Amino acid sequence: MKLRQNLTQAPKTKLNQTLRSWLPILQAPLDEMDDVLKPFLADNPFAKISPKFKKASNFFSDISKNSVSEKIESLSVAKTSLYETLLAQIEPPLFPTSKSQTIARRIIECINPDGYFEPDSEYFADFAPDDVERVRQRFAYLEPIGVGAKDAKEAIKFGISVCDAPEEVCRLAVEILGDETSLKKLQKSTNYAKALELIKKFNIPPAIDFSEPSQHVQADIFIEIKDGGISVRINDEAYPDIEIDTEGVDATQEFVSSRLKSAKDVIDALDMRKATLYRIGLMLVEYQYEYFYGGDMKPLKLSDIAEELGRSPSTISRAISGKFISSSRGLCEMRQFFTTSVGDEELSNATIKEFLINLIKNETKQKPLSDLKLQELISQKFNTPIVRRTITKYRKSLNIASSSERKREYALRGEITLE
Repeated sequence: MKLRQNLTQAPKTKLNQTLRSWLPILQAPLDEMDDVLKPFLADNPFAKISPKFKKASNFFSDISKNSVSEKIESLSVAKTSLYETLLAQIEPPLFPTSKSQTIARRIIECINPDGYFEPDSEYFADFAPDDVERVRQRFAYLEPIGVGAKDAKEAIKFGISVCDAPEEVCRLAVEILGDETSLKKLQKSTNYAKALELIKKFNIPPAIDFSEPSQHVQADIFIEIKDGGISVRINDEAYPDIEIDTEGVDATQEFVSSRLKSAKDVIDALDMRKATLYRIGLMLVEYQYEYFYGGDMKPLKLSDIAEELGRSPSTISRAISGKFISSSRGLCEMRQFFTTSVGDEELSNATIKEFLINLIKNETKQKPLSDLKLQELISQKFNTPIVRRTITKYRKSLNIASSSERKREYALRGEITLE
């Protein structure tokens, strides 16, 4: 007897039972789903992943592939994913106890595609924060170097802590990373050039070698307007099938039943992912209805969607990360639909952020724009009052450093000299 995953069946809402499987499956980009599922079914003789290699052309953007790119893609299928690479390293002596291994695996499931750690407090509720942090610090010894760090600066520090460079060079490199106010003084140090070379040695982001340059982006959701109505459709055709085969075995045996349950949990997790994205799609149509008919995007917060779905904003953030919607307006990343209003008029903060990015791209590197100056320029541009702390908040949300930090980075890259 063979059972095939039913893509149309209503998903089970047993979040607690499938949470461990659900989060990495929820977060993964659609084109990486096969790699993400493999570890969950690696030791399961009764379950098989059947990738769907043939995908209709309308599931992609308009960029076509030639025979050369198709050949390269076929040769890349067997490449080990970041997730698999990390899981293979969770073993003694670095992680000697079952507790440390459990924490490490959960940390891995909270690592984003760039290799940085994005904590989810609910996911670590069973462990003391100090225990989680102690285990996370051991990721400094894993490959790729810097994985599990919270940001680029910590990723480099992870690498410095395990490199074989002279101690005095390592110490100076850490000082350069940590103390921007004394960078001018540090430039006079004997080992400054060596310390700078050491800093530049490490890959940023840490998982850059695992990122695949793609020639097309696959939509997770299709929003279609026809016959005077609007509909939401999940890209079911791009998901792999999971086949469960119990032919000739006794399903009551403990080994068999445990593996069957494990496979069904993964199917449940896939269904939960699709149900979550589908419901988010429905809400986006409701909130951004005018946009899909050619209008402007309205302010919308993650918390608005999270409250209606009964999930935390961090879970919704994971759900939309790296996901795309295809509509008559083109292909759009889901994150772009979440904006908030600025001022009395419903000016989207996405517009503000885009202008802020352009200002910083074109700033004078010898004298970067302060948040106060950015506030002044933005207020003039849009003729709306906006406070400096809001500019700071937007800048940080875009992972843009402060003016003093940017000046320091320009100096580290040799683009300017500090006076």
